[in-house]
Amino acid sequence: MTAASTVRNRIAGGVLATAALAGCSAGTEGTPYPVETAATAASQSAKAAQLPQRPADLSLQGVELCEIFPQVQLDALKITSVPRQAPEQDGPTCVFDADGAEPVHAYHVRAVPADLEQWITGTRKKNSMTTEPKTIGGYPALTNYRAAGDPADCETLVGVAKGQTLAVQTFAITRGKLTQPQLCDMSAHAADLALQTLKARN
Repeated sequence: MTAASTVRNRIAGGVLATAALAGCSAGTEGTPYPVETAATAASQSAKAAQLPQRPADLSLQGVELCEIFPQVQLDALKITSVPRQAPEQDGPTCVFDADGAEPVHAYHVRAVPADLEQWITGTRKKNSMTTEPKTIGGYPALTNYRAAGDPADCETLVGVAKGQTLAVQTFAITRGKLTQPQLCDMSAHAADLALQTLKARN
């Protein structure tokens, strides 16, 4: 065997090993997260069945998202900058920056004109995303994040009314300091606080 063919064989072996590992990525504790590529209709329906019934409609119409957190909640979330309107992402969006200390992060709060089920069995479902049913303040909700790669964000979606979903997405501005579970916990906590404001308003 020539030296050139030996090098080619080693490269080919490395490519195969890389391809074998591409199906999952390491989590915060070294746990592999499988990347969902073809979720079955049955499993998606099972997720939808786990969602609780909405106790009452909490309309997002007329809600100023940049005022959804009172000052005491802004302090609890470590928001240090004035909330700012952002270009619409599926609906009105407000950004809350927690940039006073490391790790710097931000919350994007959106009012999305869609039913929560759209992320499970509808047009918003993405096989590249991990979607987990949960309950926030008694309301049906989903945790939505990309399990592969360096944790960058996590989104909590709450079905607050028919055709209306409150989305609270936490972004890690300082990379490598917040784990995926931490980002998801922060997102869920902020969504719960926003839901409290909607309940008080209604």
